[in-house]
Amino acid sequence: MLKIYTFLFFLIFTSLSAEIVNKVEITGNQRVSNETIKMFADISNGDDFDSNDFNETLKNLYDSNFFSSIELKIEKNTLKIFVEEFPIIQNVSIEGIEKKKIKEELLENITFKPRTSYNKIFLLKDKNNITDILKKFGFYFSKTQILIKELEDNKIDLIYQIETGEKSRIKKITFLGDKIYKDKKLRNIIISEEYKFWKFISGKKFLNESLITYDIKLLKNFYLNKGYYNVKINSSFAKLIEQNEFELIYNINPGKKILFNEFKLNFPQDFNLANYKKINKYFEDLRLEPYSLNAVEKIIDEIQIITTNEQFESVNATIKENIFENKINITFNVVETKKSYIKKINILGNNVTAESVIRNQIIVDEGDPFNEILFSKSINNIKALNFFREVTTKISEDKDDKSKTIDISIVEKPTGEIFAGAGTGTNGATVSFGIKENNYLGKGLSVDTNANISQESIRGRFAVYNPNYNNSDKSVNFSIQASEDDKLNTYGYKSTRTGFTIGTRFEYFDDLFFGISTENFVEDITVTSKASAKQKKMAGNYLDSFISLDFNLDKRDQKFATSKGYYSFYNIDLPILSDTGTLNNTYKYKYFTELFENNTSSFSLLLGSSFSANNKDIKLSERLFIPGSRLRGFERGRIGPKDGEDFIGGNYMSAINLSSSIPQIFENAQNLDLSLFFDAANVWGIDYDKSISENSEIRSSIGIGLNWTTVIGPLSFSLAQPITKADTDIAETFRFNLGTTF
Repeated sequence: MLKIYTFLFFLIFTSLSAEIVNKVEITGNQRVSNETIKMFADISNGDDFDSNDFNETLKNLYDSNFFSSIELKIEKNTLKIFVEEFPIIQNVSIEGIEKKKIKEELLENITFKPRTSYNKIFLLKDKNNITDILKKFGFYFSKTQILIKELEDNKIDLIYQIETGEKSRIKKITFLGDKIYKDKKLRNIIISEEYKFWKFISGKKFLNESLITYDIKLLKNFYLNKGYYNVKINSSFAKLIEQNEFELIYNINPGKKILFNEFKLNFPQDFNLANYKKINKYFEDLRLEPYSLNAVEKIIDEIQIITTNEQFESVNATIKENIFENKINITFNVVETKKSYIKKINILGNNVTAESVIRNQIIVDEGDPFNEILFSKSINNIKALNFFREVTTKISEDKDDKSKTIDISIVEKPTGEIFAGAGTGTNGATVSFGIKENNYLGKGLSVDTNANISQESIRGRFAVYNPNYNNSDKSVNFSIQASEDDKLNTYGYKSTRTGFTIGTRFEYFDDLFFGISTENFVEDITVTSKASAKQKKMAGNYLDSFISLDFNLDKRDQKFATSKGYYSFYNIDLPILSDTGTLNNTYKYKYFTELFENNTSSFSLLLGSSFSANNKDIKLSERLFIPGSRLRGFERGRIGPKDGEDFIGGNYMSAINLSSSIPQIFENAQNLDLSLFFDAANVWGIDYDKSISENSEIRSSIGIGLNWTTVIGPLSFSLAQPITKADTDIAETFRFNLGTTF
């Protein structure tokens, strides 16, 4: 049959061979001019016109996308072109979508635009685009109908009628394979969350393909920093288990644990060997330690600093696995390369975020030598802002190979948060709520307002945070806060405070942060009628102003699910204007380690002091109490010095805490976390009445803690037994807390 058609086609067009076109006649066009059609046909009077020209003309006219039907004829040296034009789209509208962000993305990605030609072959493409976009927002079962409204003059309106249906929820998250770590620990690492009714605000409980992709990266990085160099993570995330509810399945194959063995550093002969002593010491510390991607990156950073000082451009780190047993050898090659310079950096796609906010995160600048590592760090800095759904780059080299043009394309995402929370425990119920915008007006500003209500207090706060003040690496924060603490029944006083804080923070050295702020407030203190004469003297109105300095050294392996490293924090409040001239000092230290596989153990220290620089009595509201989490087995604030029936706190406090997680006992109890703990603390010092017993004995306890993720919310228990205590202390063997913030 094909041969017959080919033969007929040949017979038809042989009659056209070598005919000369003396005239072109066009009929059927209403909107497209004759000149435009002749231009696309690429034919003029006097041209030869054969079968090849016939096919080419027909193709050119269809490729113009103006015509739904085209017919060509040649009669008496006249080329006759009969056309039927596509309708023109006058308006495009979307129905069924209320959220502005989703509607804008849909309109941007559909094929048909106003004042363009309509071609029905693109209908399926648009339907598929709409389906894919809605899936990104969690709507996996949407339906789309495209209605055509015919108008005069061959014009139409296109109406996309969309039924999104309900968002597809994550009913369950399952980790399969030889995962090594407990499910709960792995869930804390990823972004996606299981649907729980108390998380009605969170968007992480809905199925989102981009989040799942990011989850896999987070899981892989976690295992890579635990020694599992060959980890593989696969996900079959779209398993439908109930109507509109999915199970996320992550299949984890960690492989065997790899240890650092030998390190080798190759560099040009003219390098100064003395510069590498620090790196060689780092090599020695890492030998026979589990492989860590973070450790490798830190070595590269150190090498980069040296090579930059030596005016070399790039560092190439090659990693070679030693098949011998379970060890890995790594060779770092410092390679001198031909310098190229950054000609231009273009920021694309930022419709909301100011360009300066993005450029502040870029370490390199136009005119600088191009450096791959510094450039990668810059991109990571941009991603760390958490303003963007996607960040991609394109590097173009000029012909001379001496300069590069960099295009950084971003896709923005919503940055607002609404949260609420509720909880109950042995000390009563609490409710909290707030609104936060992390990229206010596209300037990278964080604006946060929140409130917390409990049986003893009401607290409200409004805060603004600028992480890059005046395009620098310094952050600036401002907050207004008001509170009312009714502690008449517990500590014998009530405090009403209103004030503001303004401060700045910056990285002073590697992982060392310095902050300075000023806090100013007015306070009214009242006491009970049963209070002692000394306490009654402290009632009244106060105006206080402080300068606060803090230093924070953070050496944790990661901020979430920390397993190794430490952080150290020191703060001092210096009085500027104060009736009591109170000096407050606080020091916190916490160290993390793994005693064995799937274990996290920690040691923490808390020290505090509060005393008057002008030998006056410290206000009741500024006296120190041991936080409840630091001393389990005792009621919060119910240890230490007493004035009558009131626990009044002290001028000094100290606490140490030891904790170690217990390996999973029951295979099916993945939502349970058990830990053993030892707490010891003390609060002492009475400045206003030396006759009061300080009760300065060291309090201590031992116990077991349990965190349980239930269907009604996170539930935590602690069972503690005091070891040492004073006669006046109030013990609390059992403690629980139910609730969350979402």
